[in-house]
Amino acid sequence: MQLPDKYLDSMKELLVDEYEDYLKSFDDARLYGLRVNTKKISVEDFVKICPFKITPIPWIPNGFYYDGDSDKVSRHPYYFAGLYYLQEPSAMTPAHVLPVNEGDMVLDLCAAPGGKSTELGAKLKGKGLLVSNDISASRAKALLKNVEVFGIENVLVTCEYPEKLEEKFTGFFDKILVDAPCSGEGMFRKDNKLIKSWISQGPEFFAPIQKNILNAAANMLKEGGYLLYSTCTFSKKEDEDNIAECLENHSDFTLERIYDYEGFTRAYGMEEAVRIFPHKMQGEGHFVALLHKNGEAYQGNLSKTKANKYPEEIKEFLKEFEVFDIEGDLLIQGERVYLIPNVLDKLKGLRILRSGLLLGELKKNRFEPSQALAMVINPKDYSTVADFKADDLTVIKYLKGETIEVDTGALRGKAKNVLITVDGYALGWGRLNGTTIKNKYLPGWRWM
Repeated sequence: MQLPDKYLDSMKELLVDEYEDYLKSFDDARLYGLRVNTKKISVEDFVKICPFKITPIPWIPNGFYYDGDSDKVSRHPYYFAGLYYLQEPSAMTPAHVLPVNEGDMVLDLCAAPGGKSTELGAKLKGKGLLVSNDISASRAKALLKNVEVFGIENVLVTCEYPEKLEEKFTGFFDKILVDAPCSGEGMFRKDNKLIKSWISQGPEFFAPIQKNILNAAANMLKEGGYLLYSTCTFSKKEDEDNIAECLENHSDFTLERIYDYEGFTRAYGMEEAVRIFPHKMQGEGHFVALLHKNGEAYQGNLSKTKANKYPEEIKEFLKEFEVFDIEGDLLIQGERVYLIPNVLDKLKGLRILRSGLLLGELKKNRFEPSQALAMVINPKDYSTVADFKADDLTVIKYLKGETIEVDTGALRGKAKNVLITVDGYALGWGRLNGTTIKNKYLPGWRWM
């Protein structure tokens, strides 16, 4: 690996006596991590059923290392059920550090492909609101899929410039995460292609962009709220210097000290913030700073939809639930039916990929539930379920979009809309016809 001389000089100046140890870390194998979706399964229960060899990531309560060479974790039915997300270990730190509570209004400003949004959404547990934004339309589509696989229902997925969101959401959010686009110095070991990118677009290119993003985020935060800024670069220009300027421009902000952990390096001239170096921890490079906006915190509430607002086709479908308690206001656009957070006044003029939860579509005399709804509901609350073991080949057939046969005597319930599950965790819908289940698994999600 040929590292640019300019970069090496900057790291030598930054690390001094640790410089040689840092260089040696490039000889170490890349690390792979997965993060358990605690909205769907506890860490303890996941460990009991996990088919892979995993080792805990010490500073992430729901994070684990796995063997990226031998374990096909992205090809297992549990992955399709949204029980875990694949994420580089140090990149799990920002969403873990941001103190999100149930009911918070949360913004993930640079969210794609969704690693941090999925964790923030899991922390909300279906309450409050998560706005997941990315300026790239193609990356935002990947973000949408990931939050839906994870079963995050209280979400707006937007594709906007931060300044445009600032116009709509000034002083709105309790918590904001800015995992800023950066020069990627901390990822050189993981992805060699970033070295070539750094030569053409280094810290000098990204620092002004980060400053603008930070400023917009600061203006969208409520009094008493928290803003988490992170990058995967080692550049002080992109890290400490940006935070220092933000504090200078926003006198109502202070830095909060991130918890101590063996291996964390305190930021340079900024003891409250943390750096992660690959020669000191089992992860790639990261910078994390937590800012607090002075004032009294206020936790907002969103309304709940009344059941009598639903069309008759949906009411009929909802009879199959013991519990259906999802926050939002009903919105019908053509055949499509959504439950959206009650913030419609803020959405006009924004590029939106998903406003809330897509419940499904109104067909002739019936309602067809969506893939997103299947991933949100608790299978125990729905009447008719076809459950299969993870090693049953029927699961793979279903994930590939094929029609499957079922023993109707083994079905729980007799509704036409059957929820397909693997070891009790939802995968999607099927339509029962005799002993055959017509496959309703979303085509874009299928096993390829």
